[in-house]
Amino acid sequence: MIYKILHKTSQRYASKWLILIIDLMIVAFTFFLAYLIRFNFKIEFDLQLMMAQIPFVLLAAIVSFLAVGSHKGVVRFIGYKDIINIIIGANILATVLIISTFFSRKYNFSEIYDIPGSIIYIHLLLNVFFLIGFKLFIKSVYNSITNDFIATKNVLIFGAGNSGMITYTAISNDPTNSYNVIGFIDDNESKVGKKINLLPVYSLNKITTELVSKNNIKEVIVSIQNIEPSRLLQITAHLFELGLHVKIVPPVQHWIDGDLSIGQIKDVNIEDLLGREPISIANPTLTEEYENKIILITGAAGSIGSEICRKISLYNFKKLILIDNSESALYDLQQEFKQEGFENVEAIIADVRNINRIDQIFNQYKPKVVFHAAAYKHVPLMENNPFEAVSVNILGTKNVADTAVKHSVDKFVLISTDKAVNPTNVMGATKRIAELYVTCLKGKGHTKFITTRFGNVLGSNGSVIPLFKKQISKGGPLTVTHKDITRYFMTIPEACQLVLEAAAMGNGGEIFVFDMGEPIKIYNLATNMIILSGLRYPEDIDIKITGLRPGEKIYEELLADGEKTTKTYHEKIMIAKSRHIDILSIEKQINKLTSINSLTQPLEIVSAIKLLIPEYISNNSTYEVLDNK
Repeated sequence: MIYKILHKTSQRYASKWLILIIDLMIVAFTFFLAYLIRFNFKIEFDLQLMMAQIPFVLLAAIVSFLAVGSHKGVVRFIGYKDIINIIIGANILATVLIISTFFSRKYNFSEIYDIPGSIIYIHLLLNVFFLIGFKLFIKSVYNSITNDFIATKNVLIFGAGNSGMITYTAISNDPTNSYNVIGFIDDNESKVGKKINLLPVYSLNKITTELVSKNNIKEVIVSIQNIEPSRLLQITAHLFELGLHVKIVPPVQHWIDGDLSIGQIKDVNIEDLLGREPISIANPTLTEEYENKIILITGAAGSIGSEICRKISLYNFKKLILIDNSESALYDLQQEFKQEGFENVEAIIADVRNINRIDQIFNQYKPKVVFHAAAYKHVPLMENNPFEAVSVNILGTKNVADTAVKHSVDKFVLISTDKAVNPTNVMGATKRIAELYVTCLKGKGHTKFITTRFGNVLGSNGSVIPLFKKQISKGGPLTVTHKDITRYFMTIPEACQLVLEAAAMGNGGEIFVFDMGEPIKIYNLATNMIILSGLRYPEDIDIKITGLRPGEKIYEELLADGEKTTKTYHEKIMIAKSRHIDILSIEKQINKLTSINSLTQPLEIVSAIKLLIPEYISNNSTYEVLDNK
């Protein structure tokens, strides 16, 4: 109850005119005190003259304070810039008094304007001291009162440089925060052992169990810009072993209007340990690309499809058509858009394998941009169900692409995968065939066909991150198929931003690939996630090597044999230059493959796929027998 009253009170601020009146009272008091100090605290001066001078001094103070606006600041949040303003205001006041004294003596004005220089300088120093001291005192009292009713926790800030000081200031200036900063940590030995704002600076190895226990430390806030992921992991590993919670300050470009707020300080997560800077794209032409357009997305309820929908919702589209055959997931997405107030979003249950249904939808809504994200993506499942992989990944793509040409869609964007490169499994091979098919359609109509190819997406349905989180919640072990297995990773927003960028950039026939940095070892990813969960490996949670799954390979690639890349205007985006293909032969084989019925044996289906994709060599799979012929 008391906290609610304080919180309500904290939303009210003293009038700037009240602050100005208080400042003027301080100026009057310090003027009298300046005379006392000058005359050794004896009334050996003309008291009547001094009293007559006060109105003039106050008038000069009003002009000075209004000029710099020192009365406009919120006292409880007084900071460095406010203090500078007060000092400037006091100096302007002293300057006005010096000038008035000069002219008074030169032209024999009234004694009221003739103030001794010693009084003016003493008055200046007293003004600076009392005006600043009073405001800092009010701030201190306010923070002390609020802190008595807010549960605080002792924290350390990692980084005693500029970013660390900004973080400290942001915490200090927020009366509702729950942090009590008791010190800093820094790697710079020249700072260790010194004090900043009377708070000690420690080295990381000095943060021990004894120190944590003695000072009741609960958290550490990492406030270093552009910190290396490997160093961040070392820091978190050491701090987690001490039972400390670790948070991180976001990059400065993410601060709100250039200022850091407490709410932006977040938990360290796996994305912070990717080993590369997050890929960001800012392209003003995207607005024009989607302005007043009817946009259709297949696989709209999936991890990638739904994020594309959210990205598109940031633009002023004419209508957004969401297609998926997963009823519950599509319903959830539809409700999400309804709650956001979108009325021009249409959710449709449909299967890309049904060309008549797809044609009906295109005919009804006449989309101009199509994002084809519908696909089966799980490698082991598709290895055991090659007919389904063909029917969705190849036939489904063919149906939507052919319909796009028929209805003169402007752009068709295919969402592909790095598993399509030199595939070792059915899923990757069918996605590669889908790439080939849309390449064959280049120039056959009005539609521009564009392919985006990227690696694994952090947090997507069925990806390794949710699996590891579930295994950690159950106490482990975490399962990794091979100790040396590596994968390229990107976040869902990164992947979807690439898709939107490709649609704007593409002129038809391109395969866009990302410079995704270095691949990540899944084994290392598993150990990192254990550490981020505040647990120890292998004491708390172990990692079990299960062996490669059917069709799985140790290393993924972004370019196929014979492919080269050319640069685009964005340094992280490249275009894969594929080898020449016989379009007529490819089309004929794809048409034959998609006409296979469900009764066809898996070996026959995979054999037909291998004829189309000669670089497809099965790995750890029953289909390896086909490669020995």
